[in-house]
This record gives sequence, structure tokens and C-alpha cells, in this order.
Amino acid sequence: MFWEKLPDNRVKCVLCPRECEVADVERGYCGVRENQGGSYQTLVYGALCSANMDPIEKKPLFHYLPGTPAFSIATAGCNIECKFCQNWQISQFRPEQVPSVLVTPEKLVGACVERGCPTIAYTYSEPVVFYEYMHDSAALARAQGVGSVMISNGYIQEKPLRQLCQHLTGVKIDFKAFTEVFYSESCMGHLKPVLATLETLKDIGIWFELVDLIIPTLNDSAEEIKQMSQWVVKHLGPDVPMHFTRFHPTYRVTNLPQTPVSTLERCRQIAMDAGVRYVYAGNVPMHPSENTSCHHCQEQLIRRVGFQVVANQIKDGKCPKCNTPIPGVWSQEQALASKPHIKAPIKS
Repeated sequence: MFWEKLPDNRVKCVLCPRECEVADVERGYCGVRENQGGSYQTLVYGALCSANMDPIEKKPLFHYLPGTPAFSIATAGCNIECKFCQNWQISQFRPEQVPSVLVTPEKLVGACVERGCPTIAYTYSEPVVFYEYMHDSAALARAQGVGSVMISNGYIQEKPLRQLCQHLTGVKIDFKAFTEVFYSESCMGHLKPVLATLETLKDIGIWFELVDLIIPTLNDSAEEIKQMSQWVVKHLGPDVPMHFTRFHPTYRVTNLPQTPVSTLERCRQIAMDAGVRYVYAGNVPMHPSENTSCHHCQEQLIRRVGFQVVANQIKDGKCPKCNTPIPGVWSQEQALASKPHIKAPIKS
């Protein structure tokens, strides 16, 4: 959907910040979009390599329909390469290297309607690289009363993001770190486009949450977490939930230990001190910071055990004790009624 013709049957992709210029019969960096005679084609439309019914908390989204399931799907491919990727077996392979099943948007949405599943989650690999399928499925889903959430690295251009958010009902962004060094050395990407995506999501008005996988010695310094948290409060506001999650050695980073729980607790405190109202520690089952408490009176509102919600006291989107509105999406009606601001503001 987002590409331009160039001379000599070349094309330029304008979907993500890489803006790959691709010769005939070649592919972009993601490996799933191919120049076929001067026409840029997706190779993964509906080619699902993973499909599971997950708790929405597994995404993780804690302020979006807590305790409900999300039909979670993926195709092969990604537009960055995180050396610590937990799903590298699908994200870092080309589509012909990964077994897949063709599932049309109609079949996908129909399965959710039939099972009463309120949400489709585009996740596991990188949804941006199967943008067209996500776009069409989310549009159809919304029309049939099913929400759609994108679980993404945020590596996407502003125009396609704004168009997509007409159909999405929520977003989770993996905010890898707050340094260009980390993004360039550990993810083969850049920080600036992700910051731009976050600011665009704020402007659009769609619900979104942030996750930062804390990796010992690479992105866990107190100063970096402080700067990240201060940036979030200043540019996105205090109500965007932040999840600091525990790293486990995998893929190309097997020389570092898993993240100490004390490090996650320190990161959480730094973020709260910076003014972030809802901060969680992830991948640490039974930890108190899995729970949601009212930022005004500290009343415990949602109690979680791992990915399971065992108690939810939120009533009509508010704290039952002090009546303070709790930011989030608390009903399917609220999710489907959201009308994001699509057009970009006029820049002076």
C-alpha cells in the first residue's frame, strides 16, 4: 500500500523508516515485500505462521479489557533485528522458510465472532511488515464488533500509522531503550522514528501502552530510565502505562543473566518518581507490581496472578473508592466507539 515507483523498475518502500529502494525481483530489508516487475508486493498477506488465543495481559496490555482473550496472530518477518528477540524463529526468517496457513480477513474475523473473542492481536513478529493484512482485517473486524490491537516496535512512517489507526482500537509499543546506541547496535534500527511514532499515537488519541525489556548492562542504567520516564511524561503524559519486563537470555544474547527483580523494582520507582502514574514489572509472576492501583487513593483495583485477572474492582472506568477516572479501555463499547484523530496537525 505504501511504495513509490523509481526508474529502471526499481521501487521505494515508504511504509517504515528504512525507505528501502528495491531492484526488480529483490526484497526489502523485512524479507516479505518483493519488487515484481516494478510493482511492490507483499508475500505474507494472510500467511499466518502463528495463531493462539492469549490473555490480553500477555501482550502486555493491562488497561485494555483486562481479563479478556485476544486472538493473536503473526506472519513471518520484521523490519528490525533485535539480538534478544524471543520470537526470532519467525521474525528473522523469510516467509518461505516458515510453515504457514492462508487465512483470509473474513475467515479470521469470522472465527472471532463465532467464539465471542473481543479482540484480534497482531503480534509475535512485527505487524508493520504484514500491514495490508492487518489493515484490512482490523477494518472488517471493527465493522463486525471486534477490536484490534497492534503489538509493535513502532518502526512505521506517520502516514500509514494514521491510516491504520482508523481501524485499530489499541496499540502496545516495545520501547526498546532510550539511547541511539542501543537501537543501532542491538536492534539494527534507530531511536528517533520510534519517538516520532509515540508522539503520533498521542496526537491520534488511540489507547497505547509501553513496554521496556530491561537487559542487564545494556539499557538498565538509572539515568537512562530517568530520562526515558521524563520524556514519556512530557511528550505523552502521565497516564500512559509503562511495563518494565524481565529479560531472559535468548537468540544472540545468551551471555547475560536474567534481569534481577531488584532492577525492575528500581526502574519502576524511577518512573513513578518522574510522574508516570501506572508502572508495572513484567515477567515476574506474583510480584505486587503486576496489580493496578488507583493513582489518586492507591486503592487496589485489579489483582493479577501472572496473566490471569483474579479481581477487577473498576466500575464504569472509575475507582469505586474515590471515583477517580482510571485511564484505559474498560468495555468493548468504549473500544469500538473510539474515533482517533487521523489527520496530521498543520505544522507551522
